[in-house]
Amino acid sequence: MIPPAGERKGGAGAVSVRPLGEADLDRADEVFRVAFGTFFGAPEPKTFFGSADYVRTRWAADPRAAFAATVDGEVAGSNFAVNWGSVGYFGPLTVRPDLWDQGIGRRLMEPVMDCFETWNNRHLGLFTFAESPKHVELYRRYGFWPRFLTAIMKKQVADGAAVPGRVLYGELPAAERPGALSLGRTLTGAVYEGLSVEREIVATHAQGLGDTMLLQGAGSELDGLAVCHCGAGSEAGDDVCFVKFGAVRPGPQAADRFERLLTACERLAAERGLGQLDAGVNLARQDAYRRMADRGFRTWLQGVAMHRPNEPGYSHPDAYVIDDWR
Repeated sequence: MIPPAGERKGGAGAVSVRPLGEADLDRADEVFRVAFGTFFGAPEPKTFFGSADYVRTRWAADPRAAFAATVDGEVAGSNFAVNWGSVGYFGPLTVRPDLWDQGIGRRLMEPVMDCFETWNNRHLGLFTFAESPKHVELYRRYGFWPRFLTAIMKKQVADGAAVPGRVLYGELPAAERPGALSLGRTLTGAVYEGLSVEREIVATHAQGLGDTMLLQGAGSELDGLAVCHCGAGSEAGDDVCFVKFGAVRPGPQAADRFERLLTACERLAAERGLGQLDAGVNLARQDAYRRMADRGFRTWLQGVAMHRPNEPGYSHPDAYVIDDWR
C-alpha cells in the first residue's frame, strides 16, 4: 500500500530491508491494516479487513518470498512475492502511514523483483488502485503497464445445486494428491503456458484456509479447479468464501464449464455455512465477467491490473479465469 501524493508526514530514520520473520508478523499485520485503513479513510484503521488475514497466510505459503522494511530496527512495511510458475505477482505492499513518501515502497520492490528474476517468471503482474496516479507511476518505473480493470465481486450465497464430478482436494487420500496437482498443472498450463497454482492449492490445504475444488471431465482431464478460502483467518474473512483462483479448461464448451465452476463455488460456500461469495475477474475476460454479473455478482472494489511486459497474459476474451492479484 503506497500512499497517494501529498501524504508525507515525517522523516524516515535508518531504513533497511530484510526477510520477514515469524516474530515480525503481528507488527507487519498491524502496519498492513493501518495503511489500507488510512488510505480508505476508515474510522478505526487497525481493525480494517476484520478477520481476514493476508500477512500470516502469505508468509506461511513461502517465507522466503516475504520481506520487511525496518526503520531504526522497527518493522515499518512489508511486501510479498508470489510464484505461479510462468506467472509472478506481488503484494500487498504496505508502508506505515507516517513514513509515506520516504522511498520505502521502492526499497520493498527490490527483493520481489529479485525473486521474479530467480524464478524466471515470464509474465508479471499486480493489482493497484486505478484512481491513484502515484501507485501507477511507481510500478511503471519497474516496467509494469496498466491494462484492464479488475472487478472484485460478491454475491449472496444461495444453496446451490450439487455439481456432478466435483472432488475436494482436502478429501483425497494423501497418495492421490500428487496426481491431482499434476492434473491441475495441465489445466492451468492450457490456460497459459507454464501457469501453475500448486502453491495456492498446497498452502490452502496445509494452513486449513479452505479447500480446492476439482471438476472432473468426461475423460482423464479436469474441466476446472477453484482454490477457495473460507471464513475467518483466511483471505476471505468472516462469513465469506473467497475464490483465490479459479479456471476452466479452454476450448469448446469453456463457457459451460465456467458456469459449472461458479455453481460449484457457491455450493461449497453453502456447505461451509458462509453467506457471501467473493471472486475477482479481469474485465478483459469479457464473457466471464458478464456471466458472473448475470448470476448476481456485483462489484464492491475495483482496481487496475498492471502487467510486465505489456501483454495480455491470460487476461483475454477467451479466458475463463477468476483471480485478482491483490
